[in-house]
Amino acid sequence: MSNTTYRDAGVDIDLEASAIKALIKNLTYRRKGSGTMMGGVGHFAGLIDFGDMALALTTDGVGTKMLVADRMEDWSTVGIDCVAMNVNDLYVMNVEPIAFVDYIATDKLSIEKMAQIGIGLNEGAKLANIDIVGGETASLRGLVNGLDLAGTCLGMQKKDRIISGEKIRPGDAIIGVSSTGVHSNGLSLARSVVEKYAGYDKKMKSGKTFGEELLTPTRIYHESLKVAATCTVHGMCHVTGGGLLNFNRLSEYGFRFDNPITPPQIFSWIQEAGDITAAEMYRTFNMGMGFAYVVPEKSVACVQKMVKGAQVVGKVVREPGAFLGDLEIV
Repeated sequence: MSNTTYRDAGVDIDLEASAIKALIKNLTYRRKGSGTMMGGVGHFAGLIDFGDMALALTTDGVGTKMLVADRMEDWSTVGIDCVAMNVNDLYVMNVEPIAFVDYIATDKLSIEKMAQIGIGLNEGAKLANIDIVGGETASLRGLVNGLDLAGTCLGMQKKDRIISGEKIRPGDAIIGVSSTGVHSNGLSLARSVVEKYAGYDKKMKSGKTFGEELLTPTRIYHESLKVAATCTVHGMCHVTGGGLLNFNRLSEYGFRFDNPITPPQIFSWIQEAGDITAAEMYRTFNMGMGFAYVVPEKSVACVQKMVKGAQVVGKVVREPGAFLGDLEIV
């Protein structure tokens, strides 16, 4: 059996990175007057100068997890995922999310689907303490096949409390925080393996079906705001699509993971059933670590006291890149 890759499932991370660069290089115009952007494009959220405050915007969607929801006929939690994928990208910069708008594109409206999606969005808003202030629903028969759910979140923070990663230095500790499972990334590969070697209704050893496992909502890391207010934090990372490669957004230094969180059963099963290499798994999935803090050694105890189960998973090194032990993730 040949090794299965994310590309085989239809997602080419390298092509995606190149395509994004092609897009960004043409985004050269900068607003004149007040309310201009701070920094460049490429971090987890975009910052806007607002006097003593910084506003922040992020946008993301649920992705092909919606196809799992369709197969299971359960759309009640995907709204949590939509909120989570956005607010977690604000938390990494120590930005408090305050308002959210959703976008639904579909080929055919279903009252039942919309009602269930609303339940999840409301629960996500409650967990993140945000207002859903509006949104847009577009019926796009011929352009969209199914239903796509995405959203945009607005956050705010005092400028001097923004955490961008610029203070990260070699020797800093990386503290990982567990995920609730696959979250909302890598679903194209996860679905491919489950559909080929099991089925959504087949039960795992835990007693949950594969469908139920894949629909487990993304964890919302709201506690990070209190952690950043109490402990010295040099950087934070939301581990989404691209796995450990997400850490490269934070610093020119490298990140070596010598003590990774033990992956939940779903990841071990996907890797074994799909004959997927460790490098491919760690560049596709969160592998049980959905969020991480990068802190000086003196702050490790502080973070671990505040975040249940937080684990030192590695450290910052001088050599650029992301490393699983001695294996570079590229």
